[in-house]
Amino acid sequence: MTNPVIAALDVPTEDAAIQLARQLKSVVGGFKIGGELFTHAGPGIVHRLRATGATIFLDLKFHDIPNTVARAVAAATDLDVQMLTIHTSGGLEMMRAAEESAQRAAADARRQPPLVLGVTVLTSLDNRILNEIGVEAGIATQVERLARLAMKAGLRGLVCSPLEIAGLRKFLPPTMKLVTPGIRATAEEAGDQKRTMTAREALAAGADWLVIGRPIYAAREPRAAAERITAFLRPSV
Repeated sequence: MTNPVIAALDVPTEDAAIQLARQLKSVVGGFKIGGELFTHAGPGIVHRLRATGATIFLDLKFHDIPNTVARAVAAATDLDVQMLTIHTSGGLEMMRAAEESAQRAAADARRQPPLVLGVTVLTSLDNRILNEIGVEAGIATQVERLARLAMKAGLRGLVCSPLEIAGLRKFLPPTMKLVTPGIRATAEEAGDQKRTMTAREALAAGADWLVIGRPIYAAREPRAAAERITAFLRPSV
């Protein structure tokens, strides 16, 4: 994907998602389908978007026992998505099962396996919230711990806050892909994201792809907003 912008289709209906995707297809590098849209529209939304040739990032953040996650990943692979997410906090065995399942299902379908991305610490969390759920090490330590576990499990990509990118790049292999949500186009409000950065800053730090939601889908003219963002990135890409 030469265009690093993944537009989040965080809209409530299939029709709204298709309309937004039609506006943005020639401007962005791919589309993210999250929990709200997938729950409302089901696998059909993936089929409709893939039929246009669009790159699909299925962001359902699987987190369960290894066998259940492996089956979910196989089902997502059968949908021909290019990226999907699991929670690294599910542990080594779960992550390993997810990656192996993606490879097997893709081989059976004779297609490239999707990039299984391990979610480290959600960008809506900060140290106070981590302490509330019993994680006392702090965000930086927890992200590094989970990233190293993901490497051991054989994952080929991670989802992380843009603020953790530079630290992760110090020890991750260059082949490990980093996808960053919580991205502001230039100077927008951070909203409910606690750990955020501008799009240009995130790429400079070492991100491979940027997931951009509200600055695009909530704009009065989403296509114009996406064009401004990609134009803003062009000197750094």
